[in-house]
Amino acid sequence: MESKYICLSFDDGPNIDTMPALLDILERHGVPASFFLIGQNINPQSAAVVKRAFDMGCDIQNHSFTHPAMAEMPADAVRDEFERTDRLIESITGKKSEFFRPPYISVGPEMYKAVTVPFICGFGCEDWLDSVSADERYERLLGAAKDGLIYLLHCMSGNRNTLEAVDRLIPALKQRGFEFVSLPDLFRLEAVDPCVEKSLWTQLK
Repeated sequence: MESKYICLSFDDGPNIDTMPALLDILERHGVPASFFLIGQNINPQSAAVVKRAFDMGCDIQNHSFTHPAMAEMPADAVRDEFERTDRLIESITGKKSEFFRPPYISVGPEMYKAVTVPFICGFGCEDWLDSVSADERYERLLGAAKDGLIYLLHCMSGNRNTLEAVDRLIPALKQRGFEFVSLPDLFRLEAVDPCVEKSLWTQLK
């Protein structure tokens, strides 16, 4: 059977409640994920959670420092948002981020001038809304599953419905023959170069 690869990615961490619970789920199922961090959420306590994720084989990526809508911002301000977070990521993991997820998926030409790594979007299920139940999140995610897909989810504090949905999703997709991989590995295994002009990746195939 031909391999099918898929990537779980989570925005808006780190924190010391929801993200550790999510790592427990990932560890129990033996799968990695990709985390797009907001720099201002990194403190000594949450940095330990990031280090745990990295040591588990998760990749740590950049989601800006203050989560502003960046499309109308000047290039210097965009670069500062990215670089401040990148320095924090490197201080924890020893590695710079390889990808950037624009806040609100709001993009503009100055952003591509300021940030030279590939931009990542992803398939979401409106999981920042309390009104979307865990069951609905699970069904949307399951129905969208395709080889080469990047899921865009959120691990902000208190987002228990996404934890429940992901806990159910992983074994369901494993039964369908999917392998969960990190974002860098997804591009490598699918033999896709992420460095295309004005990238905004959701699906690799």
